[in-house]
Amino acid sequence: MVTNNHISRKIKVLIVDDSAMVRKALKDILSSDPEIEIIGLATNPYEARDLLVTKNPDVLTLDIEMPKMDGVTFLKKFMRKLPTPTVIISSLAEEGKKITIDAMAAGAVDVITKPKIGVLEGLECSMNEIITRVKNAAKADVSNYKKSEFSQTPVEPTVLYETTDKVIGIGASTGGVESLAKIMPYFPSNAPGIVMVQHMPEGYTKSFADRLSELSKINVKEASDGDRILPGTALLAPGGSRHMEVIRSGGQYRVRLLEGDKVSFNRPSVDVMFDSIAKHVRANTACVLMTGMGKDGAKGLLNVKKAKGRTFIQNEKTCIVYGMPGEAEALNAHEQSLSLMDIPNALIHALDS
Repeated sequence: MVTNNHISRKIKVLIVDDSAMVRKALKDILSSDPEIEIIGLATNPYEARDLLVTKNPDVLTLDIEMPKMDGVTFLKKFMRKLPTPTVIISSLAEEGKKITIDAMAAGAVDVITKPKIGVLEGLECSMNEIITRVKNAAKADVSNYKKSEFSQTPVEPTVLYETTDKVIGIGASTGGVESLAKIMPYFPSNAPGIVMVQHMPEGYTKSFADRLSELSKINVKEASDGDRILPGTALLAPGGSRHMEVIRSGGQYRVRLLEGDKVSFNRPSVDVMFDSIAKHVRANTACVLMTGMGKDGAKGLLNVKKAKGRTFIQNEKTCIVYGMPGEAEALNAHEQSLSLMDIPNALIHALDS
């Protein structure tokens, strides 16, 4: 429903997006119109919540993929308490997609698709359209969301099975140190974020990660608890004392280091990492199980496959020890067996398709 009241004062807009580049672009675009005033910039829903209370904006622009809480879950929460006309601006918000329908059902008055490539240029090209749609949103009356049955329904977190972020998972053991040193230089600088478990004693993985980083176009580091999985970065599980899981935090993937007994006789365990990828990343992943003794990672790789992720093993000919990949082959956990040097390209291509 649209009100007939003419807005004589400036339209107060709050911009919510975890990308500093996008926040600046939207601020520059919207503030170029004399009828719009930017009253705040927020990097996540918790910052946005505080600004909603203190600044009382007329319109909110909201991304979907954000840390701590995704945009649709946040929209559901604030619309029942502080109903505010909201324009979703997200790469995930495409016509006909479930997440777009969910956003509209949660109370969004408009949805704008953010370009997946050339975001800044795309936003600038759509400058007039963005301004017009934000100004139109300011006329919407969303007060009924506070009064309706909708406001009494418990908020269930949105499950964002689709995401613009992708994750590559690599597991290795005996022979893996040499093999990783050979393949890591072949991942491009913009490769999807990589998580790796290489069985090594405590105290050795930092120097190994540093060595791989020197050889590679991407940044390789020993993982710390809470690290975000980002394009152009590889996170190596610390050796010895803790497992490494991949978790979902709002619209982002991060790693969690946790205590626990050995799994498949190892800590960190490839099975633990792959199982978490299957649970939280699902179809947004490509995983490979490389050379190594034992069976760690075989069952986890099968779970990734069941969750619609892409799965590969290193072939017997190029393995130092074919134990772990052989166990995965016996379970039919893989879709393809690869020679060592074909692994980087196959993983990248799998996530491009």
